[in-house]
Amino acid sequence: MGYKEYAALYRKNLLEDVVPFWMKNSPDKEFGGYFTCLDRSGNVFDTDKFIWLQCREVWCFSMLYNKVEQKQEWLDMAVQGAEFLQQYGRDAAGSWYFSLTRSGEPLIQPYNIFSDCFAAMAFGQLYQATGNEAYGKIATDTFYNILKRQDNPKGKYSKAFPGTRPLQNFALPMILCNLVLEMEPLLDKDLVESTIQHGVHTVMDIFYQEDTGLILENITPDGSFSDSFEGRLINPGHGLEAMWFIMDLATRNNDTALIRKATDITLSLLEYGWDKEHGGIFYFLDVKGAPPQQLEWDQKLWWVHIETMISLLKGYLHTGDERCWQWFQKVHNYAWARFPDPSNGEWFGYLNREGKPLLTLKGGKWKGCFHVPRGLYQCWKTLEEISAKYEVLSTQAK
Repeated sequence: MGYKEYAALYRKNLLEDVVPFWMKNSPDKEFGGYFTCLDRSGNVFDTDKFIWLQCREVWCFSMLYNKVEQKQEWLDMAVQGAEFLQQYGRDAAGSWYFSLTRSGEPLIQPYNIFSDCFAAMAFGQLYQATGNEAYGKIATDTFYNILKRQDNPKGKYSKAFPGTRPLQNFALPMILCNLVLEMEPLLDKDLVESTIQHGVHTVMDIFYQEDTGLILENITPDGSFSDSFEGRLINPGHGLEAMWFIMDLATRNNDTALIRKATDITLSLLEYGWDKEHGGIFYFLDVKGAPPQQLEWDQKLWWVHIETMISLLKGYLHTGDERCWQWFQKVHNYAWARFPDPSNGEWFGYLNREGKPLLTLKGGKWKGCFHVPRGLYQCWKTLEEISAKYEVLSTQAK
């Protein structure tokens, strides 16, 4: 397939398969918000509402409205989720709960700062769609709350005994690299720039280990290695996802050296994380080759593979490195043969090591309307850019 054919495939899967699946099966028309626990056919199998999945779906339909087409049904879908969240999602201090009952009663305390991250993303994107100042205020209030909590994200909900083995985790600085661009229209310019600089430095200079070419999930507060289960942990998908965030930030500032570094890290992480026996990318690995703590270490997950394809395509777009295109085709062929479900729509989320569906659900506690539609959109648009760029180069060469 050529670039245009790939682009058309991703566009079609997004707009004719994945988005209609969520539009049809996800809205809770009685209580508001969304059902995210959907079986293979889209039937609801649990009605609990997980805040970060509610927020991600608000973000997704707001983004589609802002960037693809101003369809009223998409905006209505986003507003339905936002109104439910606005009414029930936060505690008295403004922190976002982890989960609620179907009708909006709190189930799990706001221990997880990623609820806040995705709330800021959701309301920031919805503000851009509507101009509603109340949504903008929720987004900015939440963002400032995240900045206040970032050095101690779990606060009183942390299970770790204080002081024995303090560790900093990769996930939050990684997400802030993406979140700050989402929030840019609502934030002071200096705050945007300082957050970007801090995020890029943390990801690329502190968590990235030059000697191995890998990104650790947890390091000590002074940036050194912790020889423990947590300190040895590699999550290839996290690092691979972060690299396209970094490329987007680098493109904004025309930083070609940073784009090159992010592309090289993408290739290094993928080479390391690829299962050479069965194909696909491992979920967790131990940097010293010891048995990982996570029993699901060898599963192949939807988000890992689609985020990897985004980074490979952006790397190829910006650098022309043929290894990115070759790897993209390899990961694409693996993913498209296994994750999409042509019979019922959407993508499976969880495969076993051999690449067979482990769970046939389309949404649950962790998988919702986010990585697949965002990834399809990013791949579609990046492939269009690649097509335009290389058509121009080929015309100039003639």
